[in-house]
Amino acid sequence: MSYQVLARKWRPRKFAELVGQEHVVRALTNALDTGRMHHAYLFTGTRGVGKTTIARIFAKSLNCERGESADPCGECAVCTAVDAGRFVDLLEIDAASNTGVDDVREVIENAQYAPARGRFKVYLVDEVHMLSKPAFNALLKTLEEPPPHVKFLLATTDPQKLPVTVLSRCLKFNLKRLLPEQISGQMRHILGAENIPYEDAAIAELARGADGSLRDGLSLLDQAIAYGGGSLRVDDVRAMLGSVARGQVLGLLQALAEGSGEALMAECARIASFSPDFGGVLDDLASVLHRLQLIQLVPGYRPEQDSSDDAALVALAQQLAPEDVQLYYQIATTGRRDLAIAPDARTGFEMAMLRMLAFRPADGGGSSTERSSAGAAPRAPSAPPRAAAPVANERMHVASVTETPAPRAAPVAAPAPAPAPVSPAPSRGPVATDARGLPHWDVLIEQANLRGPLGQLAQNAALRDREGQTLVLALQPAHMHLAVEPMMSQMEERISQAMGERVRLRFVEERGAAAETPAARAANAREAAQSAAEQAIEEDPLVQSLKREFGARVVPQSIKPFEN
Repeated sequence: MSYQVLARKWRPRKFAELVGQEHVVRALTNALDTGRMHHAYLFTGTRGVGKTTIARIFAKSLNCERGESADPCGECAVCTAVDAGRFVDLLEIDAASNTGVDDVREVIENAQYAPARGRFKVYLVDEVHMLSKPAFNALLKTLEEPPPHVKFLLATTDPQKLPVTVLSRCLKFNLKRLLPEQISGQMRHILGAENIPYEDAAIAELARGADGSLRDGLSLLDQAIAYGGGSLRVDDVRAMLGSVARGQVLGLLQALAEGSGEALMAECARIASFSPDFGGVLDDLASVLHRLQLIQLVPGYRPEQDSSDDAALVALAQQLAPEDVQLYYQIATTGRRDLAIAPDARTGFEMAMLRMLAFRPADGGGSSTERSSAGAAPRAPSAPPRAAAPVANERMHVASVTETPAPRAAPVAAPAPAPAPVSPAPSRGPVATDARGLPHWDVLIEQANLRGPLGQLAQNAALRDREGQTLVLALQPAHMHLAVEPMMSQMEERISQAMGERVRLRFVEERGAAAETPAARAANAREAAQSAAEQAIEEDPLVQSLKREFGARVVPQSIKPFEN
């Protein structure tokens, strides 16, 4: 007897055997049990999640010789014929191969005739989005008002390509990608029934490699069993898939935490010796970084209990700063995308790792001791300096040049530091004053930690005078409505704490105050930066060359000054 692949041998025959599509099964089961069945169903989802399988089970449920039911017997002539793919009243049409209007007309003409054996004639159209526009138009009328003995079951991996006129005539069910745990559970069930020895770690590798598709997972399982000579071992699976153990990925992160380029390149070379799929290695790295960030930022989170690397993950979470983890994750995902345009996969992988080492966030002025007290390790003295400063401080980006590639890539920016909490500022003592003895208003706003509505009021005010313990602030008429209780009392409290003495605030209306406020100065600075960025772009030799040779033009609103 010829060998039957696992994906076909273990294809579900009943709704109860389906994995991970409970929301679809429940709706169809209720429709069958109550007799409230629509004439057209659309099943969408990625490959290998059960679209065609559900359609075939539904066809059996409609035509089972023991009656319409959500639980077909699986033993009658109709059920066995459907399972074998030879039931005459189940017409499976591959729209990828039969895209023309003539193929659809044949379906329409045959739909009017009564079923030969069953109660319903069921049309299963796979990859329906591949039909041509004339074919869709020919199908619409029959799809809207089919004969009572006809059911349409449409399946597609790309529902966005379907005309809305088709979508509106169908009940739509979106099938979900399966979780690795669901795929691994089904694999264990199958391997136990087939009496095939396996290692749990090997199952986990295959489930991740399946990428949400149970059919792909079972195909990989077939391949792994053949590769391993009838058994399933994790080393064989990793060699087959080109994947690496998590310990190798943790070694990369340990080298980054130490700031050691030598150790990082040694880890890269060790991983390369396994001839891995470098894209998969970056995916694994991103997955580990996600778990590290959960450990750092979500109280009470702990890694999976069955993981042998729990201690290493927790230790790394204490060594790496949260902003570093965010940056590494961003570089890993973008590096995964850029592998296709790298000179070769290993070069692209190593450059992604070196980018993590080079583009590490600055300490933001804080000391190493301060960072350690916040739960992050201090920078190693051997860490390389931050690279790739903007040339000549041009501080600009080119967002787009119409019909041409962007003239230069934007530098990888470090994540912005978390905003300071809005809470009363501690007493800082006397602040610097100007020649008139008035505090520097911009500095005082920062020291008083004025944010939100309080910050809006302060930024639009100009400090005019001091009368004893009272600061006199000028506001334009348009901003006088901000100077109300309880905002004034809150601002007095914050400023008093920042200055180390009790002060009062008095706001006066002044029409010429706008030019001297922090908000006005910031707006002028932004305008100057924007003007400088636009001028720098226009004078850029590469941009001028693109304009001259290709007729390109700079989209005015796409130029933004470089932000710190």
